[in-house]
Amino acid sequence: MPSDVLAPLVDLPGVAEAVDRARSTVDGVLWDRAVRARAAEVVAGSRLRGGWASAAIDGAEVRPDALVSGDALDGSPIGRVVAAALAVQAETPSLVDLVDRAPLQAISRLHAVASAGMVPDDERGRPRRDEVVDDPLRLGALPVAAQASARMIALSVVLTVPTSVPALVVAAVAHAEVAVTRPFGWGSGLVARAMTRLVLAARGVDPDGLTVPEAGLFAAALAAYAEALKAYASGDPEGVGRWIVLHAETVRVGADESRRILADLP
Repeated sequence: MPSDVLAPLVDLPGVAEAVDRARSTVDGVLWDRAVRARAAEVVAGSRLRGGWASAAIDGAEVRPDALVSGDALDGSPIGRVVAAALAVQAETPSLVDLVDRAPLQAISRLHAVASAGMVPDDERGRPRRDEVVDDPLRLGALPVAAQASARMIALSVVLTVPTSVPALVVAAVAHAEVAVTRPFGWGSGLVARAMTRLVLAARGVDPDGLTVPEAGLFAAALAAYAEALKAYASGDPEGVGRWIVLHAETVRVGADESRRILADLP
């Protein structure tokens, strides 16, 4: 039986408390009768706002009303990133049953969907073969292609073996590994942020996708997100803990976004 490699992460300073706060807030949304009564509409709003936030994090921020009307999807560079982020949101539910069995396939599929029209067809869903990447968060310190492939294989093992740690910790690791490793030449950030939503759905934290973790990241500010990922990439336990705490907090804030979606419904 493989050792539970994620178990020590729960003992890092602040992690257990941050995860408990986030899970409590998410559970509150899932048990909210008003939210459940209009769940389909809240889920649709969650995907729309999640796509908006994920694109905005990558520098493609548009007016929310332009997103609703479709005017933002105008074929411009910004519009194409927004369209990619929305396509990822639409694809994520179909991969919930796959991510715990074949995570590399799920990651590849997310990238294939995100990168349609953005990279040559033979690069869609395929790991990069060089050290040329799009880096909107300016994370720097890029692992070489061989290291990136090895880390993705290691992540797939982590996601398919039993673990005692909360799903929020697993999601934080999955998100960060894709984000800092940047296994694809373009679109790794969109895939990384989708991994949070995907792992939380697969592990029963938010099975329907009512919450908006991407909105929590946007609210945390780009600099805080990037610095926390850099801290994780350092491999220092304090830095890893810093990322997991921030990630849990963004999930908590993203859960509150569900009620704002409900309030905005006609």
